[in-house]
Amino acid sequence: MKVLVVGSGGREHALVWALSQDPDVAQVVAAPGNPGIAALRPAYDGQTIVCRPVDISDHDAVVALATEFGTDLVVVGPEVPLVAGVADPLRAAGIAVFGPSKEAAQLEGSKAFAKDVMAAASVPTGRAYVCKTPEQAAEAIDAFGPPYVVKDDALAAGKGVVVTSDRAEALAHAAECGQVLIEEFLDGPEVSLFAITDGTTVLPMQPAQDFKRLGDNDEGPNTGGMGAYTPLPWAPDKLVEEITEKVLQPTVDEMRRRGTPFSGLLYAGLALTSRGVRVIEFNCRFGDPETQALLPLLKTPLGGVLHAAATGKLADAEPLAWKSGSAVAVVVAAKKYPAKPRSGDAIAGIDQAEAGNVRVFHAGTSQDGEELVTSGGRVLAVSATGKDLDEARQRAYAGVGQIRIKGSQHRTDIALKAARGEITV
Repeated sequence: MKVLVVGSGGREHALVWALSQDPDVAQVVAAPGNPGIAALRPAYDGQTIVCRPVDISDHDAVVALATEFGTDLVVVGPEVPLVAGVADPLRAAGIAVFGPSKEAAQLEGSKAFAKDVMAAASVPTGRAYVCKTPEQAAEAIDAFGPPYVVKDDALAAGKGVVVTSDRAEALAHAAECGQVLIEEFLDGPEVSLFAITDGTTVLPMQPAQDFKRLGDNDEGPNTGGMGAYTPLPWAPDKLVEEITEKVLQPTVDEMRRRGTPFSGLLYAGLALTSRGVRVIEFNCRFGDPETQALLPLLKTPLGGVLHAAATGKLADAEPLAWKSGSAVAVVVAAKKYPAKPRSGDAIAGIDQAEAGNVRVFHAGTSQDGEELVTSGGRVLAVSATGKDLDEARQRAYAGVGQIRIKGSQHRTDIALKAARGEITV
């Protein structure tokens, strides 16, 4: 099988790495790829892994590249090209695509659209007001009271949400956005659950938890994610089954009923509240940094499952199999992230960090001649597996300790409370 992976970030690095572990995958082309992907060595004899420059906003160029390589499957990583509709011309050209259509990707592209789908499908979620003016936002903010939850309706690279008890801050964020959602605050621990779907069948992965705030103890500004771990030792029994039954399957069924079937990766961000499971948001693709924790534990070959989803044959696939143990991913971010991340700083120590069960997935990196340098806010994710969370944490942070980037920042408490048994539902 020949696979084209579209995108350049950490999730694409993890996807290419996981695909390289599949003996049925003969070639992986990453477009445009990143230095970490370019440095990957083939996992099997005769396999090739190459990076090819492409403007992923140029749909014709993506189709041409897939055609040039005789691609059997295209996996679209980022949300921006999916929401812009890159999957549609690929499908029109007869190429199997893992990723939703432009219309279906609105589950992530518009939070108001997602709320409408959830209402129609009776999916449990928080109450929300859709506001188009500062006056409407102020009225909704006062109706809910603190803590205030203000969400940009459109894509915002994971940083469009403000949760604050400061009314002025909430109003300021609403004023910066176009259409916004003002939502009720949902208590309880958060869970990320990814599911592979062909538009009918839903194949859930194991749950993970990510950390959105920049600093330890969930302090500081919201980010795209500073780390993640899986599985969740504190999760209630049958949690995945409950979420699949109450959230994922009804959403997929409703999208199909509307004539816009969702095929690809459906991500549900959830809160386990005192009133039960509630959906915080949907995404339409693999997300950072949960992907970097999940894929190292996945035992099932990835290529075959994604191809089955892309070709409507997921009902014939077996449930996903997982390795025993735990995985922890810690994000190393650039100086001044998330406000104005600095770029151009030299990166060193990756070879020393990648020892044993530790892998370093590139996100915001680029080559400056012979030197590897920062080129984005979240630079790397250091991912490690172990027999339990304690061992996975120790290995991940040992790897982080080897990375040298001037002014870099990372959280020191990823998975700490879970490892200590301090999370309860």
